[in-house]
Amino acid sequence: MHHVQPRIQGVSPELRELYAGIEASTIGHLCEEGYVHGLLPLARPIRLIGNAVTVKLPAVDGSAIRPALIASQPGDVLVIEMAAGDEHRACWGELRTLAAIKKQLAGAVISGCVTDVRALSELGFPVFSRAVSALTTRALDTGGQVNVPVTIAGVQVRPGDLVVGDDDGLFVLDPAAALEIGHRAHAKQREEAARRLQLR
Repeated sequence: MHHVQPRIQGVSPELRELYAGIEASTIGHLCEEGYVHGLLPLARPIRLIGNAVTVKLPAVDGSAIRPALIASQPGDVLVIEMAAGDEHRACWGELRTLAAIKKQLAGAVISGCVTDVRALSELGFPVFSRAVSALTTRALDTGGQVNVPVTIAGVQVRPGDLVVGDDDGLFVLDPAAALEIGHRAHAKQREEAARRLQLR
């Protein structure tokens, strides 16, 4: 039986709009907390901004992703923690990508692998993952949790956190702290744009 907690809307429309033009590398100039090291975009270019809906999978079983997809809303990012030792398995492929596109999700972040790479590349849905694998999880219905804190590459992600990713990497930010970081990031990018013009 899956344990599904209520979805949390932590990312306001104003916060999403603030981060629309902010690069991950600019955030990386301002803070280190929330940087997800070791996950890579499946394809580039990539841009991902959204509200975290979290999933915690038990060993070998990927079935909890289905209720997470049902609970999610447009603009959400599924953030999936796989069981320890399962990082070599793929829990995400073409059919889940099609379901996510139908739900108008902003992307997926997976502590393990993905499969169906050719189809995913053609669909263009933003995905960050550890690697690619032909070995997959199973639909065992042994449990799993939705909208609980998870840990991805050492970073704790809470439901409703802001997820921001692009070609340079991925950050997960507390919405309360993200507002101040976002304003500083915009100021830094304006300074860099002026400096860029000088150098040219």
